[in-house]
Amino acid sequence: MGVVMRRAVLCFLPALIAGSATAAPKLRLVQTIAGPATIAVGSNGPALNVEAYNAGDGNLNLSVTSNQTWAQASVGASRNCSQRAGTCLPINFNLQTSALAKGTYTASVTVRDPNAIDAPQTITVIAQMGTAVPDSVNMYVSPNGGTDSYGFSTNSLLTNAVTTQTGGSWLYFGLEGNGSFLFAKPYYIYAKYLPGMAEGTYKGTYTTSGSAFSADNKAVAVTLQVTSQPIAQVAPSSLSVRAAQGAPKQIAYIVASNRGSGTLAVSGATGTATSGSGWLSVTQSGGLVTVTCDPGTLSPGVYQGNVAIASNAVNGTQTVPVTFDVVTPTAPIASFQGVLNNGIFQVSDTLAAGAIAAAFGEQFVNGDPVSAATLPLGTSLGGVRVLVNDVPAPVFYASYGQVNFLIPFETAAGDAVVKVERAGQLGNGVSVPVSPRSPRILRLGIGDYGIIVNGDGSFPLPATPGLNSRPARAGDTLVIYAIGLGQTTPAAQNGVAAPSGPLATVPSVNVVFGGQTFDRGLRQAPLFAGLTPGFVGLYQINVTVPVGVEIGDTVPLFLDINGLASNRVTLAIK
Repeated sequence: MGVVMRRAVLCFLPALIAGSATAAPKLRLVQTIAGPATIAVGSNGPALNVEAYNAGDGNLNLSVTSNQTWAQASVGASRNCSQRAGTCLPINFNLQTSALAKGTYTASVTVRDPNAIDAPQTITVIAQMGTAVPDSVNMYVSPNGGTDSYGFSTNSLLTNAVTTQTGGSWLYFGLEGNGSFLFAKPYYIYAKYLPGMAEGTYKGTYTTSGSAFSADNKAVAVTLQVTSQPIAQVAPSSLSVRAAQGAPKQIAYIVASNRGSGTLAVSGATGTATSGSGWLSVTQSGGLVTVTCDPGTLSPGVYQGNVAIASNAVNGTQTVPVTFDVVTPTAPIASFQGVLNNGIFQVSDTLAAGAIAAAFGEQFVNGDPVSAATLPLGTSLGGVRVLVNDVPAPVFYASYGQVNFLIPFETAAGDAVVKVERAGQLGNGVSVPVSPRSPRILRLGIGDYGIIVNGDGSFPLPATPGLNSRPARAGDTLVIYAIGLGQTTPAAQNGVAAPSGPLATVPSVNVVFGGQTFDRGLRQAPLFAGLTPGFVGLYQINVTVPVGVEIGDTVPLFLDINGLASNRVTLAIK
């Protein structure tokens, strides 16, 4: 598969950290969203704040910058925290919103301390100018069943009344719990297909009252169309892209799919920049829309645009707003909680010494992505280095926004600090928990199935068109691919391909078939557990499917190393 393993199969994206963190301040924010604040049009907003505190040693020395002039930010004096024990520094927001028109506005405030671990971090400030309660809503469902929804937030509890003029009780609402420290209330209007509803248009009314913000109190006209035509939905519903001035073009994707009947035919996509020029372009192939944001020579600032996706859907052209934040070039910036293992990419997951990791952020590489072409891996790739507790790590891959690397085997257990260096310019440090072993089975990207291979090279899945697949059977030998099983015997060397002899093995591994809890299922000792010969950081477990195993299309499977469980994946067994 080459030095950088195929993304589609082994999911080896960007990089991570390791070891025992040095004594330094460590930035923490009590929350990362301020708002949404509901503000009358023509008025300035209320005072908001988010508390920051030090989870490390020494003292924080914070500074803040906002990418929007209406969201002015400052750091207040130290005080007792309002939502936790100890002292906090309030990040105060002064919302100068009187010139903003009706609508929702978002600012990004960056909190920095050059000497702190896990800095910088960002706070999103949201201002809702005028009510977010809509005047009217159009909804669509298929006669095959299903629901449609429309969401909005208020700062007050609403009294709700629902009536339908036609079609029965198809209209209802829900409060999805409380939001930020402003106790924003996220409400949803729902419409559902009722058995026996004929195709056609139905009318209803959603009435809100009881809000301290008078504009929230209104009657909302709701129209439901039951239709056998395609109904388009897009994901994501908005795009936010960030790049440094002069950085490479940034690519994002929008997927248009059909939640209705019939066949959705996307006929085209158009990108329009409403501020700035020349930075937004799109291409479309079927339901996949590729969005390119080019910082080029744009001055630092926030630029707006939208992507319109045309199709034969009954709900017409779908418009996705695009925000492009162009920032001043700096040293590399690794994102807070942006160092993840390359197995399941779970935030705050513990990483193993010797694991393949991915560090996400920005300004790692100023040109095209680079991949290691030979083994052993070097500790510098295209001028990029990754330091784990100040120890250079082997690097698989580097691009503008991610770096893949190997956590050195000698990384001590505990919080490690990872830094990315570009052309001698050292970036910020981010922390990540490291342990000697943290087994993670790689995921196939289809449901919860793992990267597991039958003896004939097929995947143990239900028969799937276009994929070499068949369920496993008792007595079959499987190969399970994983990372994070730790040091081997004989000991592996950082960045060096695992030998084909003697094999680098890991002791005390069991494979558990079936069972939803740790103490259930059939445990089976593997035929082999260790590093895959010819690869760096990739482990394989060869195991025979035991007699009496649970059968089905989604049988759970996990690894047990002396009581330490891996993530669970599924496979098909018959």
